[in-house]
Amino acid sequence: MGARKKIAADKRKEAMKSVAIAKLHDVPTSPRKMRQVADIIRGVEVEKALAILRFSTRHASKPMEKLLVSAMHNWEAKNDGQKASDTKLVVRTVMVDESTSLKRMLPAPQGRAYRMKKRSNHVTIIVDKAE
Repeated sequence: MGARKKIAADKRKEAMKSVAIAKLHDVPTSPRKMRQVADIIRGVEVEKALAILRFSTRHASKPMEKLLVSAMHNWEAKNDGQKASDTKLVVRTVMVDESTSLKRMLPAPQGRAYRMKKRSNHVTIIVDKAE
């Protein structure tokens, strides 16, 4: 590895020390519905985001809440000795990516069949200290 690449890699590694990442794969909810929930909590403090998700009626809020709790625990594990409730954590990034789709057939009129796609997604949450 060259000197420039090593310096850049060290910078990235140092920046990632303070953040915690949690990922959830193959959530059986459409990416569009999950993105609507993700947009609500992006940039919000973790405690407030948990309250929003806990009292939301949307189907996608339950797995998102579990993932946010997991990200908090990951942050606590990375920064041993500190509690997530004592520090002011913020949801920095929420990414919702499309996953595989299950192709199913739907009965249609006159003996036909329509194709239906049951979509799923991958969710990534990055939690960091507020600045």
